[in-house]
Amino acid sequence: MSRLIDHGLRLRQLWIAYLLAMLFHVELGLMPLFHGQSAQIESAVNPAKLALVFWGMLLYFLIPLVCLLLITYATGDADHCRRWRPWRRIHFWISIIYTVTNIPHLIADIVIPDSRADQVFLMAVLLLIGLLINREAWCWMRQPILPSAIPTPRPNPAPDQNH
Repeated sequence: MSRLIDHGLRLRQLWIAYLLAMLFHVELGLMPLFHGQSAQIESAVNPAKLALVFWGMLLYFLIPLVCLLLITYATGDADHCRRWRPWRRIHFWISIIYTVTNIPHLIADIVIPDSRADQVFLMAVLLLIGLLINREAWCWMRQPILPSAIPTPRPNPAPDQNH
């Protein structure tokens, strides 16, 4: 008997791991502040455009969060599972975009003059998690949508009447 793989569950867990790693990447960049050092980096961004950079970063954080929430709804809607088919396709391409954008970020973390091994390692982990998300998103997108393909909880056994 073959078991059905719950790609939605795997994706939810991978996106949580991705978000935590992404948050820790930022946190790790700020760690010098806690030791009396500067966390400032050389930047060629015009200060007038920093608000745009910050909004872009916020959006970059929010998209995985929205993916996580939509996957939760998509996998929990057994009565309307076909409605979510386009979302599976969109989600796959979002995951590809995130992986593609992580590659230059990893390269930048390697080549910057004040490169830190811990940041490079964490970016490599983020890239690996992203690749796992790509794989699961591909499998989830290609998985047939049948009501029987949606894992359902097992009913509780009837209480033993003899005791």
